[in-house]
Amino acid sequence: MNNMNEQEWEPKIVAFLCNWCSYAGADLAGTSRIQYPPNVRVIRVPCSGRVNPLYIIRALQEGADGVLVSGCHPGDCHYSTGNMYARRKFTVLKNLLEYVGVEPDRVQFSWVSASEGARFAEVITQVTGDIKRLGKPTRLVKEATR
Repeated sequence: MNNMNEQEWEPKIVAFLCNWCSYAGADLAGTSRIQYPPNVRVIRVPCSGRVNPLYIIRALQEGADGVLVSGCHPGDCHYSTGNMYARRKFTVLKNLLEYVGVEPDRVQFSWVSASEGARFAEVITQVTGDIKRLGKPTRLVKEATR
């Protein structure tokens, strides 16, 4: 039995990070000892464009309170246009989630380059704050994504 009050609740966030930029930015934040919330669990992917929207839905089904997909800045994708495909896919996914009753802000997208360790920390802080404001997902999240 969990008797934590709402203020003690910390969201669990799954982050799919592009190997070439966002993951390297996260690594730079770590090696530079830049502080950011420990709520994120990182999954390194070759390119943000390779993240199947079903992975995001599965993360929500399995208990993630929020999901972040982060890739290279526009024009800097190591696979030419993978990040632009990702952005289009996740716009559609967010619309679908909203349609089935899941707050679209539970899924967020960002651009972080390998040299932006401080920006990575800012993004994680922002996403964590956004998910905290949304609160714990209702049962509807699990039901809507099944």
